[in-house]
Amino acid sequence: MKPTILKNIIIVICFLYFMPVSVSGAETKPVRIGATVSLEGKYSEPSAMIQGGYKLWESQVNQRGGLLGRPVQLVLYDDKSDEKLVRQFYEKLIKEDKVDLIFSPYGTPLTLVASEVSEKHGYVMLAGGASGETIWARGYKNVFGMYATADRYFIGLLDLMARNGLKSVAVLYENSSFNIDVAAGIDSWAKRFGLKVVFSKGYKSGKTDLPGLLSEARAVNPDGIMLSAYPADGYLLLHLMEEAKYRPKVVGITIAPSYPDFQKIAGNMAEGVFGPSQWEPDERIPFPGTKNFISDYKSFTDILPSYHAGSSYASCQIIEKAIIKNNSFDQKKIRDFISSLDTVTVIGRFKVDHTGKQIGHNPILIQWQNGKKHIVYPTKMQTSPPKF
Repeated sequence: MKPTILKNIIIVICFLYFMPVSVSGAETKPVRIGATVSLEGKYSEPSAMIQGGYKLWESQVNQRGGLLGRPVQLVLYDDKSDEKLVRQFYEKLIKEDKVDLIFSPYGTPLTLVASEVSEKHGYVMLAGGASGETIWARGYKNVFGMYATADRYFIGLLDLMARNGLKSVAVLYENSSFNIDVAAGIDSWAKRFGLKVVFSKGYKSGKTDLPGLLSEARAVNPDGIMLSAYPADGYLLLHLMEEAKYRPKVVGITIAPSYPDFQKIAGNMAEGVFGPSQWEPDERIPFPGTKNFISDYKSFTDILPSYHAGSSYASCQIIEKAIIKNNSFDQKKIRDFISSLDTVTVIGRFKVDHTGKQIGHNPILIQWQNGKKHIVYPTKMQTSPPKF
């Protein structure tokens, strides 16, 4: 071979090897999805479940080839259960990190703040961990709920109490948007079921206020006590009851009873406790993908998922469906698709009204019996009848 020909071949090979990435190669740029999670503070327990759902979906969607051929990359910041940090981080995610999509934090107070930011910038947000009605009373166009709203949490327990001849209930609740909505719902639905709310009072600090409130509630001798608060206060109430050697016929608590480790933390006081739930990790629940999700989540995190994990994963499913259906990451197209969607996820039906509030999904009721968590309401989903 002539030297000039060999030289030209070497030049061509070097050019091809070192040439810049083509325009088509640029399409492999990751789809960046931003959110905050609460690794510290009062929301840390449920937020850990939310984070697990997000990360499982990230892993699985990338195994499937990503979104529209692009790998997915989560950008998560620790908000420490602090509303100010939530605002700072969501502004950073959108303005500095320039994420393509936004996921929600855990809890109504944090979601209220995060959605202010996402709405201002025209980003769609599926509220995968919040159910306070205030979120959907602001006229926003881009925020959609996953959960049945807070006012409906205790419908099942109130119905069961009425059916079993119980007459009265005392309500304790933390003074925050979600818990206030739960308490208002108890009052409204109790009237419909013919039950009397004999005591209802909010509080600021569980450690400071719950001991006195429990004494006040006990004095009116209710058939049941319902507490709407985040997990730490739920465990505190049971501890106070144990110390006082007091237990009404019915104890209902939000959030904490839904966790797999509730009995380990609450001990003997867990027995008989009722709790509202949006979904449970029971393979008999007849939603598509439920069985696989339970198995996959447990393999991925080494723990059983709570409904918080199920909801965050389901919100990812919906976003994925919207993007694939529209072949686009355009926020308006995603918004319009979700607003008209009527589907079933791993946690059940998804359908929103014109405000973005969830109207298709229904809460269920669980009770701890003999050290195990059982679904007791509605009847068609029962794994055990309720015990009073």
